[in-house]
Amino acid sequence: MFLCVTVYFFPFPIAGWIMTASKASTRQADQSADRTEPDSCSQEEEGQEKIWIEGTLAGESEAFAKLVERYQQEMAAQMWRFSRDRNVHEELVQDVFVEVYRSLGSFRYESPLLHWVRKIGVRVGYRYWKQKDRKKEKVSLSQMPYDSTEANTDQLQSAEQAGNLLHAMLEQLPPRDRMILTLIYWEEHTVEEAAEVTGWSKSLVKVQAFRARKKLKQLLQEQGTT
Repeated sequence: MFLCVTVYFFPFPIAGWIMTASKASTRQADQSADRTEPDSCSQEEEGQEKIWIEGTLAGESEAFAKLVERYQQEMAAQMWRFSRDRNVHEELVQDVFVEVYRSLGSFRYESPLLHWVRKIGVRVGYRYWKQKDRKKEKVSLSQMPYDSTEANTDQLQSAEQAGNLLHAMLEQLPPRDRMILTLIYWEEHTVEEAAEVTGWSKSLVKVQAFRARKKLKQLLQEQGTT
């Protein structure tokens, strides 16, 4: 795959750890995607992270492996929002850690490292959505593996099925709308947090969320799911 070729431009141990982590985390992503992970860590953990960051910047591949291990499950859960295709999901997780490795020197300790890594995850996922949106064909929700036009809350057999239905609905929207709905209503970020992650102003986040909700409601009405 193209991404694997990209990864191998990195020192071999780092490439291997990124790929191993993405494979392992993909296997568990569907179980952890709807679980809320803690955003904060203790001073001791922050101190350990700083050691790993400084070690990575000094060329210690084992230090970066520790960072990958520390956050692989959180990022697997986040990137599961962007694709339910396991091969694509694995590549997205790899992409996140590749960008983390490349950009680590710009981390300024102004926020928790996890917040910074999640911002990278949003950029990676949004870029994937934009690329996919350029060449995709719109499909009816009734063409999904299960008949979502007849599904309701009582009929959904599992949290995974509910998540798949929501993902299928969001896929019908433009990337910007999909991203803001995912951040605010799926990941439950505040307007301020969504603005920080996207780099938008708070007023733009509010306007985009309002328009996205309106489009989603219209889509559901057209599909006969409301």
